[in-house]
Amino acid sequence: MKREVYALYFACRDPRVPWYAKVFAAGIVGYAFSPIDLIPDFIPVLGYLDDLVLIPLGIMAIRAMIPHVVMAECRERAVRLEIWLGLAAAAVYWLASWVDWSHSARTSRAGRHPLPT
Repeated sequence: MKREVYALYFACRDPRVPWYAKVFAAGIVGYAFSPIDLIPDFIPVLGYLDDLVLIPLGIMAIRAMIPHVVMAECRERAVRLEIWLGLAAAAVYWLASWVDWSHSARTSRAGRHPLPT
């Protein structure tokens, strides 16, 4: 569903999509990414029910308003975006691990934090 929301975001920015579909899609995308819900999540059952019902219904309604060719192109862009986001997350993780390892190796040689035996 997240990929479909990304695709709707790209569709909102496409000039071939009618204005009313853009407004409706912007509302659904904003609601999906917003931390504010119509029904707060801490209310049992109903809190998650609005996310499970409103967002998929909104996505289905918007998909009917957007031309199929445009939606297919936007889905391809969303897949590429997910790949790049995954690669960026992995790079940040590896960089943070290297910085942590480098810092701990330097401080252990200085005698401040001896390595466990």
